[in-house]
Amino acid sequence: MAKKGEMWGKIGSWAFLIGIVVALIVGLYAAYANPTTFFYGSDVGGWIAWLLAVIGAIVGLVSAYGMGTITEKEIPNFLLAGVALIAIGAASNIFVGIKPWIGAIFNGVATSLAIFIAPMMGILAIKAIWDIGKD
Repeated sequence: MAKKGEMWGKIGSWAFLIGIVVALIVGLYAAYANPTTFFYGSDVGGWIAWLLAVIGAIVGLVSAYGMGTITEKEIPNFLLAGVALIAIGAASNIFVGIKPWIGAIFNGVATSLAIFIAPMMGILAIKAIWDIGKD
């Protein structure tokens, strides 16, 4: 029987992998469906955004408790990389006009990954601030 921490670690790992795969598939679909409209503004897109955010929050919570895929040492690097990814996701609309598919694919995937990563970053940033403040 696996220990409780190992079980949560596996849940965090699988949730991270599932979130990345879903974000990539949804990002590609968003580019394919209609590259000129905002996919997450539709009903289905809104539900998928919530799904990505919940999966990201699960990974963030499991990692904040020290049982996930992101270790204590990796949190600062993860937060820095996450800021870059969210900035790219926010600015990706300017790439929609580049060649018919390239810009739309970049926009869809960057936005989906940013929606998935944002809750993790928020939870881990609060944990980092808490750890700094408690010393």
